[in-house]
Amino acid sequence: MDFRRHIASNIRADGAAADELYALLAVPPNTEMGDFALPCFKLAKVMRKAPALIAEEIAASYPKDEIVTEVTAVNGYVNFKINRAYWAKLTLERILQEREKYGSSDEGAGKTVCIDYSSVNIAKPFHIGHLSTTVLGSALYKLHAFLGYKPVGINHLGDYGTQFGKLISAYLRWGDRETIEKGGLRALNALYVRFHEEAEKDESLNDEARGFFKKIESGDAESVALFNWFKELTLKDVGKIYDLLDVHFDSWAGESFYNDKMQPVIDELREKNLLVESEGARIVDLEAYGMPPCIILRSDGASLYATRDIAAAIYRKKTYDFYKCLYVVAYQQNLHFKQFFKVLELMGKEWAKDLVHVAYGMVSLEDGSMSTRKGKVVYLEDVIAKCVEKALAIITEKNPALADKESIARTVGVGAVIFGALYNNKIKDITFSYDKVLNFEGETSCYVQYTCARANSVLEKGGRAKSFAAESICPQEFEVVKKLAEFPDVLHDALEKYEPCFVARYAVDLAQVFNKFYFDCSILNAEGSQRDFRLALTECVLITLKNALGLLGIGVPDKM
Repeated sequence: MDFRRHIASNIRADGAAADELYALLAVPPNTEMGDFALPCFKLAKVMRKAPALIAEEIAASYPKDEIVTEVTAVNGYVNFKINRAYWAKLTLERILQEREKYGSSDEGAGKTVCIDYSSVNIAKPFHIGHLSTTVLGSALYKLHAFLGYKPVGINHLGDYGTQFGKLISAYLRWGDRETIEKGGLRALNALYVRFHEEAEKDESLNDEARGFFKKIESGDAESVALFNWFKELTLKDVGKIYDLLDVHFDSWAGESFYNDKMQPVIDELREKNLLVESEGARIVDLEAYGMPPCIILRSDGASLYATRDIAAAIYRKKTYDFYKCLYVVAYQQNLHFKQFFKVLELMGKEWAKDLVHVAYGMVSLEDGSMSTRKGKVVYLEDVIAKCVEKALAIITEKNPALADKESIARTVGVGAVIFGALYNNKIKDITFSYDKVLNFEGETSCYVQYTCARANSVLEKGGRAKSFAAESICPQEFEVVKKLAEFPDVLHDALEKYEPCFVARYAVDLAQVFNKFYFDCSILNAEGSQRDFRLALTECVLITLKNALGLLGIGVPDKM
């Protein structure tokens, strides 16, 4: 039940609409004050009275019922207390009925949302820098689906550019098929690094690389075959990581897919007098909007990222008729997105307002940054493997007799990597720490997973409650009920602000209030209806935590 809506509809305040009152209602920092509070300061202008007097009048005139049990006025606020047994009954009944669907909604019904994320480069390593876009995009995909939208996950592969000419040149000079097949992406990256080392001594190698890329563009059989092979090897390697992270895509259309879709864009820009010449290049002048020009064609006639992104946006609108199109790309590309969004707007595409750059901060390990060209790169596969290894060591130490430790360690280790990237606001830079993400006592997925295992153990010993009656609710129980009831709103806010961290933090908060309840209140030694209620409460926590972690792509082991 929406208690805020119920309260707002029953408040008597001249000149204030129910929707306005609904928006003003908030949750007090201290539960003892009330469950909801109405600040009356904004009503003072409309009602031409002091906030304290308004609060007293509203409190005196509010019609109490079985839902709202107490209304008090304090320093310009009206505090409302909800019937706790009623709140608990409604919340637990809903969770136990909806189970894995608890928190879901149909708010997005009929709306398609394109989400462009991960977008790895062909023949380049899947490194720690790709972690945020991959898990952030995947979480947004899962959130949209859970709230009724039709998400379209797009892996806009980096499969176009001179780097492929460099790889072909390097492969023909120093590579062999057996070594590359065996070594996969790492072997290809070694060739890429060697090319740059050699090109520093011999500049003509770069001309050779440009020549090979031109051969790809013109359809040369040998060059295209090598390019497709590099692509196949890349997708095979990255597919293993996507499977580990529970990441999926509906489209793998990369940059090369838009080769034949750029000319119509260039023609339209020319027809609308938006394309101007500047030092031999073709640009859209954005000076009037406080931005540098958006380069559409270089002086040699080659297209750029912006050209392909404009073509891709038009294709996606025609193909999917999206409600929104999200681009989960690092904040360093802020200007690029502002520019090409503005170009689409100038082209008269009214849907340009529905394009959203979901910017995020960078991820690095504690020893610094990376460079693919110089070979200093931290493979994401290695980071995951190290987390799994460390998780296995911790689990073996804490519970040496635990069955299937390797599988559980994989779930814990992979979860730690994902949670470590999603726990903070997306725009923050992250320094990834193995010890921090695998702390079973901290604000981590390990802590939440361990809480789930604890709840599962209680239910295995005590059994699921077949029925329960919410009668006398103690403060620790009520804190859990209130936190459980927040879940649907948390998901709505996370989606609205494109912030999966809200879900991650909620999971930690719920785990904390449950653990306080677990230590303060006996569950298995309670009797009668109190025991049934506490078992039902425990089951609801387990369901909700599983739902929250699942939306982040994190699994939950039954035991730890």
